[in-house]
Amino acid sequence: MMKLKMTYILLPLMAVLLASAGLPSLTNAQNWDDWRVTGYVQGNPVRIAAELPEPIGDETWMEYRLQNRLNVRWNATSDLTFYWQMRTRMFAGDLVRDIPGYAEGIDHDGGLVDLSWLIFEQDDWLLHYIPDRLYAEWDTADWNIRLGRQRVNWGVNMITNPNDIFNIYSFYDFDYPERPGSDAIRLQRHLGFGSRLELAVSPARDLERSVAAALYSFNTRGYDIQLISGYYRERFTAGAGWAGDFRGAGIKGETMFYADEDETNFIASASVDYMFDNSLFMVAELLYNAEGGRDQFQLMAEELTPDNPSFSRYQATSQLSYPIHPLVDGTLAAIYYPDEEAVFVSPSLRWSVITDLDFQILGQFFAGSDDSAFANAGNLITGQLKYSF
Repeated sequence: MMKLKMTYILLPLMAVLLASAGLPSLTNAQNWDDWRVTGYVQGNPVRIAAELPEPIGDETWMEYRLQNRLNVRWNATSDLTFYWQMRTRMFAGDLVRDIPGYAEGIDHDGGLVDLSWLIFEQDDWLLHYIPDRLYAEWDTADWNIRLGRQRVNWGVNMITNPNDIFNIYSFYDFDYPERPGSDAIRLQRHLGFGSRLELAVSPARDLERSVAAALYSFNTRGYDIQLISGYYRERFTAGAGWAGDFRGAGIKGETMFYADEDETNFIASASVDYMFDNSLFMVAELLYNAEGGRDQFQLMAEELTPDNPSFSRYQATSQLSYPIHPLVDGTLAAIYYPDEEAVFVSPSLRWSVITDLDFQILGQFFAGSDDSAFANAGNLITGQLKYSF
């Protein structure tokens, strides 16, 4: 296993160093017929305030993150392509030093093959590497087959995706726009206009944790419909998704049902999105999760699962995006948890400083009653400088 990790890790680290040392020359050298290399370097300080269980208690921390993402694609033949996408991240500051098990939480890989590598760990900083895409793709006119670590993207909503039973993502994860992948084999057969059949299998180290499902999608009366059925970690699952347009507004929805010998769960989300004449873009979503709800929620410490994708039974989300200036975009997201009597607000501003260089400032703030699971969730504010190549 160590040799396997070293093979997957040392080569991308060398590529990261080369990219970081000479990004312009690397970019200009990308006129290779069969290769493409892209990515970004990103740095952001994060200020976090939260009330954790004793002996830590009520504290404020500063963390400093430096991230390099490298995306490599090789067109081996006209039908066969290889993808290798990786994250190398440095964490430094109070959280690494003060939070027990923080490094172990970063150094985690739930895939079939553990490719996570904690390269260095000191008292108040660590360096970590992991690939989140590492797969081969064979693509013809009617067939598409992928094998390896990939994103099996079945969700249709823009905020919460119950249909993403292979690799769900968290709306609260502010510095991971690519979203996680899973170790899987995925077969797609295109059946005609707007119609396809998919089969995906994601085996796990423990067989009971495996996921396997089929999806059939088709178009009727201007709406894209998809039907899903399969096996999710010892539970039967089935659901549906839809997307269409109504008088210029996007209408989307997803449902999933889970059942085993002991319990069932039903999840449904519906959303509408609309672009106004003044370029204001709005998304509104309602979510129902029958098993939703936690006794306690801690920002940056909680994980979502496809069969329980929210921290409350009911959730109402709205997100507004507006181009304040040709170089400045503003976004305001808010979530209301009616059964928890709590709210989440996340404002952000993004400034395109120069070509390929962006600056963003973002906040995440929770407020809830003393009995709410979000009462001590924590708040954060972060700035981000990102250079893409």
